[in-house]
Amino acid sequence: MSRKIRVLIAKAGLDGHDRGAKVVAAALRDAGMEVIYTGLRKTPETIVSAAVQEDVDVIGISLLSGAHMTIFPRLLGLMKDQGLNDVLLFGGGIIPQEDIKTLKEQGVGELFTPGASTLDIVAYVRSWSEKHRAEAVS
Repeated sequence: MSRKIRVLIAKAGLDGHDRGAKVVAAALRDAGMEVIYTGLRKTPETIVSAAVQEDVDVIGISLLSGAHMTIFPRLLGLMKDQGLNDVLLFGGGIIPQEDIKTLKEQGVGELFTPGASTLDIVAYVRSWSEKHRAEAVS
């Protein structure tokens, strides 16, 4: 039996609204994944440090503050510095479509906007993880 998918859910920056992050964390946990929720107002450095310590497969960031074009690239850089090249970084929040396109081109995974289905989020994380675990074995 393979180990459960380990997901770190974090609220980055000064955004204090965590209902969406908690809903996503609960949905992933209900789907059988191990979920670590870091709580509010975490820095990119704190998030990546926790991801390394917890040996996660996936990092999910919730951002409603408008700082997505700063925080996601910073996270990607820190992840690269820490050798987290096989860890998915995805997110959600209020992010304009043109910014979503740019962030995905930089290496961020799927970005879910308000109203996204938790079933879609679970399916995305599961699909990505299964694909990347299969690639790691072969």
